[in-house]
Amino acid sequence: MNPDDPLLQILACPLDKGPLHLLPPDGPADPGEALYNPRLRRRYPIIDGIPQLLPSSGEQVGDDEHEALLKRMVP
Repeated sequence: MNPDDPLLQILACPLDKGPLHLLPPDGPADPGEALYNPRLRRRYPIIDGIPQLLPSSGEQVGDDEHEALLKRMVP
């Protein structure tokens, strides 16, 4: 997903309806792109260019991972 994609402006977290932030892949061990909600600390995968935004698709992240993801968020 391109950071300039207009779709990113209208996508929202299915739980709190707030904005999501694009996370680019972080090296070969990373599963790929994702969208992140730092307020709820939930990550939603992007599979084959399609954001998976069902509440059950989101993954809760811990404190250490949250800090690392904040550094990776595309402004």
